[in-house]
Amino acid sequence: MKRVIVATIATLAVFSMAFVSCAQKKPAAAPAPTFRIGLVTDIGGIDDKSFNQGTWEGVVRFAKEAGLKEGDYKYLQSKAEADYIPNLSTFSDEKLDLIAAPGFLFEKSMAEVADKYPNNKYLIIDSVVAKPNVASAVFAEHEGSFLVGVAAGLKAKADGKNIVGFLGGMQFPLIEKFQAGFEQGVKAVYPECKILVDYAGDFGAPDKGQAIAQKQFNAGAYIIFHAAGGTGNGMIKEAKERTVKGDVRWAIGVDKDQYADGIYDEANKKSAVLTSMMKRVDVAAHDVAKMTMEGKFPGGQTLVFSVANKGVGIPETNPNLSDDIVAKVKEYEAKIASGELKVSETPAK
Repeated sequence: MKRVIVATIATLAVFSMAFVSCAQKKPAAAPAPTFRIGLVTDIGGIDDKSFNQGTWEGVVRFAKEAGLKEGDYKYLQSKAEADYIPNLSTFSDEKLDLIAAPGFLFEKSMAEVADKYPNNKYLIIDSVVAKPNVASAVFAEHEGSFLVGVAAGLKAKADGKNIVGFLGGMQFPLIEKFQAGFEQGVKAVYPECKILVDYAGDFGAPDKGQAIAQKQFNAGAYIIFHAAGGTGNGMIKEAKERTVKGDVRWAIGVDKDQYADGIYDEANKKSAVLTSMMKRVDVAAHDVAKMTMEGKFPGGQTLVFSVANKGVGIPETNPNLSDDIVAKVKEYEAKIASGELKVSETPAK
């Protein structure tokens, strides 16, 4: 009987130890996400300090939040329009979960590739491709450009200047929306101000941008607003170089806050960038990627980012704008958001 009791106690002890051991084991780690996303850049490259870079920043932010591994988010750079279809096809053949392309120049290529790969999901930014496997994100660029026009007009007026300029990349209706909004914003606060307009015919040529900036600054422009991608970086460079020499000129950035790109005094963080027309391409890329990963891909839909939903506007901080100018910009922002003020998408003839 004693042997039976001892054996029973020993058996219970083994089971007890096994139970404690199991209880102390850590739960298995959750499997890593298997979502994969690719970005095909427009002309200008991933580090254009503008449209492509802003979109990529949105992809990277999404990837980090989602815990994606390196290699699950990547990009291919397009050096010319001829690269669009091959690059989109490369990612399509890899069966990535979402393939994004920033730029209206992708419209025809995206439509062709979307037809060829009906089971893939795509995001086009700045254009609309009416396909069930394509989500389209567009922006009210004319509204945001109106706001920086107000800032430019008030700054020029306050400093006793009467000429500002606009530099466009390629002359298409989309880029003309920037021009139209900027002109209306300037004229709303400074009707007498003259506005110079030039198009470079290129989004990836900073040398052309600098040459056009030289021409406009020599003609008396005090501030230049660009909607020219990498080409506009040449304009910012010219504004910096002149300001360092004592001939103060201002640049207005586009797509992302370009204040850092205009810094000419590192010690004091002084910049030749007055403000920027932020076009939240990063938000578009981030949000659509998140929706897709959650099984809510907005295929066939057009998402509109405007002043009303903070899709366009000026940065939160503007060290080179006075409080009075910022307050006035905010007044116009509220009027546009409420619908009280309508901004035309086309330049005045």
